[in-house]
Amino acid sequence: MPNITFSSPMHKDKTIYAVAGSHTQTILKLAKENHVPIDFSCGDGECGTCLVKVSSVDKSSHNKYGHMGGPLNVREVAVLKDMGKIKQAQIEQMYVDDLPPTEWRLACQYIVRDEDILVEYPSR
Repeated sequence: MPNITFSSPMHKDKTIYAVAGSHTQTILKLAKENHVPIDFSCGDGECGTCLVKVSSVDKSSHNKYGHMGGPLNVREVAVLKDMGKIKQAQIEQMYVDDLPPTEWRLACQYIVRDEDILVEYPSR
């Protein structure tokens, strides 16, 4: 199972080991369970409050953004597009490649896979 490092300019980095079965959990759920203060509001992928930047710690990853998390769902695509974090061409390519086209994700929608990742989040 993966190590997930949470990083913010306002808090000390925190690395957690995602235990077996955690690949059904979101970054936001793991953050809350481990007292990582990621901002969120709706928790349902509709508001964009939990925007995070995700990158792989394993530099041999095949995706140009460095991580292999699952493709974005419809809600996440809509919110990221409204926020200007993803373009229509990237969305269309995602459906061809079956890979996430951006490092920007919503913590409440990103399902953790078996890869070590760095999750950068803002803090207020």
